[in-house]
Formats: sequence, C-alpha cells, structure tokens
Amino acid sequence: MSSAPQLRSSPLRPPKMKKDESFLGKLGGTLARKKKAREVSDLQEEGKNAINSPMSPALVNLHPEDTLLEENEERTMIDPTSKDDPKFKELVKVLIDWINDVLVEDRIIVKQLEEDLYDGQVLQKLLEKLADCKLNVAEVTQSEIGQKQKLQTVLEAVHDLLRPHGWALPWTVDSIHGKNLVAILHLLVSLATHFRAPIRLPEHVSVQMVVVRKREGLLHSSHVTEELTTTTETMMGRFERDAFDTLFDHAPDKLSLVKKSLITFVNKHLNKLNLEVTELETQFADGVYLVLLTGLLDDYFVPLHNFYLTPDSFDQKVHNVSFAFELMLDAGLVKPKARPEDVVNLDLKSTLRVLYNLFTKYKNME
Repeated sequence: MSSAPQLRSSPLRPPKMKKDESFLGKLGGTLARKKKAREVSDLQEEGKNAINSPMSPALVNLHPEDTLLEENEERTMIDPTSKDDPKFKELVKVLIDWINDVLVEDRIIVKQLEEDLYDGQVLQKLLEKLADCKLNVAEVTQSEIGQKQKLQTVLEAVHDLLRPHGWALPWTVDSIHGKNLVAILHLLVSLATHFRAPIRLPEHVSVQMVVVRKREGLLHSSHVTEELTTTTETMMGRFERDAFDTLFDHAPDKLSLVKKSLITFVNKHLNKLNLEVTELETQFADGVYLVLLTGLLDDYFVPLHNFYLTPDSFDQKVHNVSFAFELMLDAGLVKPKARPEDVVNLDLKSTLRVLYNLFTKYKNME
C-alpha cells in the first residue's frame, strides 16, 4: 500500500499555519488522503485479479505440476469435494473389490486405482482373466515407454471388445498412464458392464471436474459434470421396459397384491417339501428355492449334486440361480428378463420377473 504524501517543509523556516489549519484539521486531511490511497490500492488489486482470472471461478487448490501448462493446453482433475461423495466412494470400493475378486488366484491386491492400474500390469491381468485370452505383451515393464506400449496393447484389445456396442471410449493411453482417476473409472465401468460382472454398480454417480486451460499466459478454470454411471438397466443393456417397470414406477400400491399372489403360488408347490416363503426378495436370493420350485413345477427331482444346497458365497448363489434359469429354458420358458446376479443382490424387480415367468406357465396347475 502506498503511503500518504508528506508535507514539504523548509529546513530553515517552517511555514506559517493558517487559522483553519488546526491540528485536528491536519489530522483529518491526512486520514482522508490515506483512505483514498488505500481505496486506490484495493482497486488496483481487484483489477489485477480480474486480469489474471477473467470470467473464471476461483481455481481450486492445484498441484504445482497442474499449473505448468503450455499455451492453450488443457488439464482436467476431479474437484476434491466430489471425492467425498458417498456414492463416488462406493463406486470406487465396488470396483476395487471386483478386481481383487477376479485376480485373487494371481495374488494381486489393488488398493488404489490410480496407483495400481496406471502402468497396464493389473489391467492386462484383469482383461486376460475376464476375456479368457493371452495378450502378447512384456510381463514387467519399468520404463515409461514400455508401460505405454503395454497400455496401448491392452486398450486396443478393450476397444475391439467394446466397439460392437458403439460406445464412446472416454480414455486414452496418456490419461490412464497419467493416473486420471475418471478415465480409469470409465474404463472399469465399461469392462464390468461388458462382462456382466456379478456386482451392483451404484446408479447415477457423477463428479464435478475442474478444467484448467492456459490462454494468453493466464490460467482459466471452469467446472463440468462428468457422468460415471447411469441406471443398472441402461448400463447392462437390459431388456425393453415391461409391466414390472410400469408397476414400480406408476402403481406401487398394487405391488403388494402382486407379491401376495406370487407368494401364494410358490407356497402351493414348495409346501410339498415342507418349505414356505414369506419374503420373495430374500428367500429366493440364494437360488435354492428357485431350483427346487422349478423341479416341482415340471414334476421332477433335481439331483442335489447339481447345485449348492447351503451356498455360502456369492458365486455359489449365482451358480444356483443360473442353474435354475437353465432348467427354465429346458422346460420351454422364455429367458428370464433378469440377471442371476441381480436376484442374488436382492433386487425385488428381478426376482418378481423370474417368478412371474414361472407363474404365467404353471398358474393353472393342480
């Protein structure tokens, strides 16, 4: 801040004071000049800020390397507040758990997606396991060039898998190798969707992205919303909407009547084995009752060695429900409009679709 101008005085003789130039009058004038100088300084500071960031929101806390941009270069990063969103955290956890489950036999443990997947090593193992293939890449690559070459090979294989879907692929070798978490999440969500992973991705997860760009030597920032997941049905490319979609969306009051009718139907047959159902979504989730019911409806006994009578893992439950689906197809029923994983995950709509599939064929059985 510039100081107030000083009064000049002669070193030989001080000037005479005018009558109205009292001590208080001089003090008031000095304060007024200081206030005006401070206002000018503040205005200059505001002008400087306006020049440095015109028409831009304030920059979030950036790492130094994020500000070292070339002219017209652009960099994106997740707004720190988005990382604290519970749904975002859930998505990251679900994907990490899924990768670790797939690669458990390889003794690979992923703890942090950006740090563990950027070099292509884990992505290579994951894709080979999911697609049951072998990629022609070097096993271990320490150099940046070697890592990017491996990533290129892995991502080309992913592209070949996803291209028939016509999906946009919002990732590149540079973004993955640059530890761009959003690009890595897009890649993993696409893989989980394509391979119909036995997981439930949280729906409608989005993040706020900070876009930083350098123009005319100055940094400019803006915010954009990046959608990571939509609805389960959209992501999994499910079937056309049916009566159950309408029921859940527009007539939830009738849902209890549908559940009651289906409970009456299944118990009519399960009672033959002294079994009884009171909760559709939970008691069919392990697939045991579904297998037994399918056999009863078609009047045969299902050998116990074909399914797990007391399943104690997610995979065993999925096996049971998948086996029940096979029995339904053998009986001439249409393919259920549900995934086994959704039934195991206690998705009521999926369970109702499967049971209604049986109900429509066998409802008039004595």
